[in-house]
Amino acid sequence: MKYYLLIITSLTLLLLGCSESSKNQEIDHPNVLFISVDDLNDWIGPLGGHSQAITPNLDKLFSQGVSFTSAHCSQAVCTASRNSLLSGLDPTTTGWYASTKAMRINYDTVMKDHQMLPEYFKNNGYNTYAVGKVFHDGKSDNPKHTKDYWTECAPAFWNHMEENIEKAGYGYRGKMFYPFPKDGGQLVQLYGEDTINNYYKPKNRFYALCGGPLSKEDIPEKGMYDEQSASWAIDKISQKQDKPFFMAVGFIRPHVPYTAPQKYFDLYDKDSIQLPDIPEDEMSDIPLMGKSIAFGRTPNGGWYDVNRKKEILPELVHSYLACVSFVDDQIGKVLDALENSPNAKNTIIVLWSDHGQHLGEKHHFRKQALWEESTRVPLFFEVPGEDRTGERCAQVVSLLDIYPTLTDLCHLDRLPKLEGTSLIPLIENPEGTREEPVLSTWYYKNHAVRSNRWRYIQYRDGSEELYDHTTDPGEHINLAGDPKYAEVIAEHKKWLPKNNAIPAGKTEYTADKLDKRIQEWIKTDSIPMWLR
Repeated sequence: MKYYLLIITSLTLLLLGCSESSKNQEIDHPNVLFISVDDLNDWIGPLGGHSQAITPNLDKLFSQGVSFTSAHCSQAVCTASRNSLLSGLDPTTTGWYASTKAMRINYDTVMKDHQMLPEYFKNNGYNTYAVGKVFHDGKSDNPKHTKDYWTECAPAFWNHMEENIEKAGYGYRGKMFYPFPKDGGQLVQLYGEDTINNYYKPKNRFYALCGGPLSKEDIPEKGMYDEQSASWAIDKISQKQDKPFFMAVGFIRPHVPYTAPQKYFDLYDKDSIQLPDIPEDEMSDIPLMGKSIAFGRTPNGGWYDVNRKKEILPELVHSYLACVSFVDDQIGKVLDALENSPNAKNTIIVLWSDHGQHLGEKHHFRKQALWEESTRVPLFFEVPGEDRTGERCAQVVSLLDIYPTLTDLCHLDRLPKLEGTSLIPLIENPEGTREEPVLSTWYYKNHAVRSNRWRYIQYRDGSEELYDHTTDPGEHINLAGDPKYAEVIAEHKKWLPKNNAIPAGKTEYTADKLDKRIQEWIKTDSIPMWLR
């Protein structure tokens, strides 16, 4: 009898051990659903950046894991931010400040003995999938390396678009961002169609700053490109996989033009849209380099052009909110598919945006700046086995932290070149803190250091800004000139990079458009009144 009991006990322990081993194996190599959203600022329900934002799917998602309420990008433009995140390297290390073309010149040197995030997962036994805008150009910014990154990629849905849709874009080169409003949008109408066609169409894409609702005939036959991306992801995520997967789903909206189907505009009362708080003297204490950045891309400056007609700013805000609700809907479709799939219990969800978006704050539009509206982004993690529902972490963190966090969560070796810090301690304890602030850069040697309380900006000419987020979350009062904050400034200066890589493709730094604009202003005494 004892002999049989011993056998039964041994078999029971063996079965339990196998079950536990299988469970641990699943946890060791979880799937990753990697959702990126282009140009999404804090205008979502969970971050409260705009009280009227309607984002039920993000509200639900953020209630199921840990959100980082002060996450920031390393550079507030698509190419640089995405390649920084996906390489795990800061732009000041790589020299990748803006251009994909320039980035390709030193890519092999920078990436020697290193790998892009999806490449590393692929080389560690994962199926890697890409759909939509993951890198700046979609599936890759370096075509000769695309096959290194992905097991399978979705087609570029924006190729071969309908003629009427292409015509409304007035030659805008970023095809993935279509459709435009039927009439080209607010700035095409402001400048005139002939002026756009004759002077700006070949070289300046400023007129993408526009928005409006789309009727059925304005939309591609198979749906908005984000809708097509969601459908592709849903099909793939619903399948049983033979290996763990890393699936990157890149949504394009709310990138300009701010267009979406009419029903998303109808969610909002256009006559009661709340506009950002923009003091009249917003720019009076901003250094010249900050003013040059704020000027933007339109020929007369973004703030000047938008304010030439009083209805344009409310239309842009309404349009941006509609696009946020539209992309929220697409995210919800993908999340529902995951929830109903065989992969629901063993998939990490990480959602992020590449940078924020200005809607007139600091007399600036879009991104490409060093203020809060440009650098702050949504960042969210849901990790299987972590009972952290609806937790919020206020510690400042960087998008550079995503790469090491995912490799740690998936029990992959840490690559030695990675410059971010794993977020696992903060996921496990969202009330935790750490010493280091976050560095954001805009072009060569213009930097912002964001700590939990302060934002310190130092431009390449040595001029400075300082904002206290406990009393001035809108960053309206520049304290840098007040001697009593000298110690705060000195402490933040310690975190500025000791070395700044020369922009990729160059052997020495030469004046860029920001410098040249300032030189012209000084020479002709022509700083625009709205920037003074």
